[in-house]
Amino acid sequence: MIKILPQINCDLGEGIPQEENIFPWIDAASIACGGHFGNEKTIRNSLKLALKFNVKVGAHPSYPDPDNFGRKSLQLPFEELAETLLAQIGKFSALASEEGIQPDHIKFHGALYNDAAKNNELASDLSKLLLKNFPQIPVFVPPFSEMEIAAIKIGLKTRLEVFGDRTYQDNYLLAPRTEPKALLVNSEDILIQINSVLTEGQLISSTGNKLPIVAETICFHGDNPGIQNFLPLIRKKFWANKSNPLS
Repeated sequence: MIKILPQINCDLGEGIPQEENIFPWIDAASIACGGHFGNEKTIRNSLKLALKFNVKVGAHPSYPDPDNFGRKSLQLPFEELAETLLAQIGKFSALASEEGIQPDHIKFHGALYNDAAKNNELASDLSKLLLKNFPQIPVFVPPFSEMEIAAIKIGLKTRLEVFGDRTYQDNYLLAPRTEPKALLVNSEDILIQINSVLTEGQLISSTGNKLPIVAETICFHGDNPGIQNFLPLIRKKFWANKSNPLS
């Protein structure tokens, strides 16, 4: 039996230097589209790199908060949040269409991603918004999250995402970035986490517990300071070639 490996995806289009060095090692990119970062120029640049390296792309919308890079929860009326999300995804989709690219997925960024993981009302509203406006595009969902539950309940397409460079709590929520080693930057730590997910089907939580998991896509942050060191190592060790299992 051939084991199907998950995608490698990366959050990109966020102004990091030498982004072109990341694309050769990934299957899919979630591209910032104006909420926490991004404009027409940055989106288009990332799209062109995706075309060059045959990488799938998705929209990476967030709370409209570039000052905090989308990593602070905002208390917005949902109508206001929906308006900005549709504008962000719409901008991305229009530029992708101009480049001849079909959007592969939608992935919420930062605080919005985390809030939807634990707030069932927000998760339900977001799922309904996506199903109404983008019914054919899968949304990346955290494991055992309110977002996963809400999306599946209404029939929205999903793709289960695990972070390869973030530590998890025992409840499958991401450890706050204020905690030590919440973001994994060393190759050794990354290798341990990915090996556990791929070979044992387990996440090792911040307390050392082993959490059962099946990932369809594994994410690394484009702004992780160690990514250009560990990503080629990960790719070469666990993925024999750069074929996309979900293509």
